Amino acid sequence: MARYDLSHPLTAEMSVYPGSRPVQLNQAATVEHDGACVTELDIDTHAGTHIDAPAHTLADGKSLAEFPLSAFSFDALCVDCSGVGAREPIDVDDLPHPSDHDMLLIRTGWSDHWGSDRYRDHPYLTRAVAEWCGAHGYSVGLDTFGPDPTPSVDPGREGSGEPDGLPAHDALFAEDCLILENLRGLAAVPDTLQLTALPLALDAEASPVRAVATEP
Repeated sequence: MARYDLSHPLTAEMSVYPGSRPVQLNQAATVEHDGACVTELDIDTHAGTHIDAPAHTLADGKSLAEFPLSAFSFDALCVDCSGVGAREPIDVDDLPHPSDHDMLLIRTGWSDHWGSDRYRDHPYLTRAVAEWCGAHGYSVGLDTFGPDPTPSVDPGREGSGEPDGLPAHDALFAEDCLILENLRGLAAVPDTLQLTALPLALDAEASPVRAVATEP
C-alpha cells in the first residue's frame, strides 16, 4: 500500500507565519556527556504542518480535545487549483460537485515556495467557498499558510480586493470543520485518498500533526 507523507519536517529554519517566533531545537543533553540524548523543542501550535480547530478564531468554538479521534481521519478528495495565481481567490467554480468525501485537499502548488518569502503570496479561499465547504461538511486541507490571505513581505503585492481578518477560517469553523495547513507533496497523491492527521493530545486550538495519506 502506497503511503504519502504530506508533512514538512520540523526544523529551526522552517517557514513560520508572519509575526510568529521561529521554531527552536536545542540539544539539551548528549550521549557522550550525559549518557542519553535529549532535544528541547520550542514550537508554536500553528508551526509547520498543523490542524486548526474552531477555537482558533471563535470564542465559543471547539478545541481539538472536544473532537473524537475519528474526526482526524478523512476520506479526502484532492482538488487541483494550481492554475490560480499568486494572491488570487479560489472560487466555488474552481471546486468539484459535492461528493461523499469529508475533506477537500486544495492543491495550489505553493508548497514549492516553502522556505521563501514567496510562500506568503499564496492563493486563498473566498468566504463563499468556505461557506460552501462548510455547508457540505468538508474540512479543508491546503499546501499554504491557510485559507485566508497571508500578509506579504511586500505589501505592494497585496490586492485591494483581499478580505480583512480571517473570514474563510470563521466560515469553516462555524460548521465545526477542521483546517489542515502547510501540507506538501499534493502533486504526487491520487485524486482520492485516506488521510490521517492526528494532533498531539492537547486541549488547544491547534496542534502540529504528521499528515499521512494512503490510497483508498
